Amino acid sequence: MTPSFGLIIVGDEILSGKRADKHLPKVIELLAARGLGLAYADYVGDDRPRITAALRKAFASPDIVFSCGGIGATPDDHTRQCAAAALELPLAPHPEAQALIRERMQDVAREQGTAFEPERPDNLHRLNMGVFPQGARIIPNPYNKIPGFSCDGPGGGMVHFVPGFPVMAWPMVEWVLERYCARWFNRRPQTEHSVVLYGAMEGALTPLMERIEAEHPGIKVFSLPSVDHPVHGRHVELGVKGDADKVPAAWHALRTGLHDFGATIGPEMVRHL
Repeated sequence: MTPSFGLIIVGDEILSGKRADKHLPKVIELLAARGLGLAYADYVGDDRPRITAALRKAFASPDIVFSCGGIGATPDDHTRQCAAAALELPLAPHPEAQALIRERMQDVAREQGTAFEPERPDNLHRLNMGVFPQGARIIPNPYNKIPGFSCDGPGGGMVHFVPGFPVMAWPMVEWVLERYCARWFNRRPQTEHSVVLYGAMEGALTPLMERIEAEHPGIKVFSLPSVDHPVHGRHVELGVKGDADKVPAAWHALRTGLHDFGATIGPEMVRHL
């Protein structure tokens, strides 16, 4: 079975509004391009108990979870420590990660025309970015070589830790998807077909929705109510979505079933996903 996919976004700057989150729509996009969907997203500030609780829940699940942010080595970066606490494992230097960090420091020294001083206190401190929960695997960072990491949870799932910077995080998420999740990709064309209904009540539509899903395996029926839409006002958008070759039959059944209701039917919408 395809696992559920989750997202944890860490950082006070998101919750305070200082920065707008860009990870949620991008992760949805990256998953959708592979026929996958995001099941949930959690936002957590820079608070160790809360981060640890969110990660403990993720590790206890069978889900594939991406965690963005907080894996640096400044005092407000807590995610590495919280991951270790959630797994009840010690933090340990990761040899490959630390070698990559040293490479990055050498690159920077070369770019600046200075000698690389491996024992300089700030360079030694940077190696903390390669200290992960014991048994972690690295996630390559194509932007600056400083890796993220992946850990298995006792619930059977995995949590993948990437930086908060989109320019680094997004290609790292793609790498994880291609490396660990290819067997769940569904690249079959997906379609969503819906209609605007005026004067309809969701409760009255529920039996029809349940019947369509029961009679058309693999199809999802959805309803999206709105009370103040700028064009349609109060209405319900009712539709079906799934494999493109399965949607037409389900859509026909849905439209036929709507004849039993007194709702006024508005415009139809088709989206190819």
